[in-house]
Amino acid sequence: MNTSWSVRAWPPLLWQAAGASHLRFDHLDTQVFPSSGEDAPLGGQTVWRGTAAEGDAGVAWDWVMVSPDVVAMADPMCVVSNLRLLGPRGEVLTAWESARHLSQIVYGLPWQGEVQRILRHLND
Repeated sequence: MNTSWSVRAWPPLLWQAAGASHLRFDHLDTQVFPSSGEDAPLGGQTVWRGTAAEGDAGVAWDWVMVSPDVVAMADPMCVVSNLRLLGPRGEVLTAWESARHLSQIVYGLPWQGEVQRILRHLND
C-alpha cells in the first residue's frame, strides 16, 4: 500500500519546473476511505509514479466523490510529491510556487478514470 504521505519519504528528485509536466506518470495505488457519516462524501487518496533516469518521482493527493459520476481533488493546493522543482535560475521553488506545476501534472493524468474504476470494482 502506498499512501499519499509515503511519497514524501521517497528520495527527493530535483527537476526543472518548466519541464515537470513532461514527466510520464503511471497509476501506482488508489485507496478508498469510508465516509465518516451519512452526509459525508466518499473519498480517498491516489498515488502516481513517474520514472526518470535520475530516479522515481511521485505525486499523490486526496480526492472526494462529488456525485456518483464525478470525483475531484479534495484540495488542489495539496499535492504531495518528492519532486523538488527548480526555477529558471536553479533555485528550489517553495511549496507555494511549486503548487501550480504540480497541479499541471495532475491535470494531465487520467486519474479520475482510475478512481472510478476502483469504485466500480468495489461495487461488484
